[in-house]
Amino acid sequence: MFSGASALNLDAKGRIAMPTRYREELRAQEQGKLVVTVDIQSPCLLIYPVLEWVNVLEKLLKLSDIQPQERAIKRLLLGYAQDCELDSNGRILLTPPLRQYASLDKKTMLVGQLNKFELWDEQTWQQQLADSLEMIRNDGLEASERLADFSL
Repeated sequence: MFSGASALNLDAKGRIAMPTRYREELRAQEQGKLVVTVDIQSPCLLIYPVLEWVNVLEKLLKLSDIQPQERAIKRLLLGYAQDCELDSNGRILLTPPLRQYASLDKKTMLVGQLNKFELWDEQTWQQQLADSLEMIRNDGLEASERLADFSL
């Protein structure tokens, strides 16, 4: 399970180095194989260990090729999907279309989301945090049934 936020630098070739604390787990369970695609609801990338990506593929198979919204989701997620593997230095290469989609420049944030990671432009991530806090403060946790009993 992945959690925490890590500041990462995107190098001139479009690579990021996965934080050391995740590398062993990714190599042991996934042979270092990952899939990177776009987030259809936020301007960031999603990075899945390959076995988690299989779960996404199973859900995508159930979507219609006729219904426009479902087809659009499939087109985006699968069209941008990139197989990658950790290199000997724990880096993955992000294609130019992926970097462009998430407006990634030099400074990025990798955010663990239990079964996957989100990769954000650092400034966009800071704005997302502020927006999320404002939404929670304004709407409270009662906005969703699942959050009604959520407390720390």
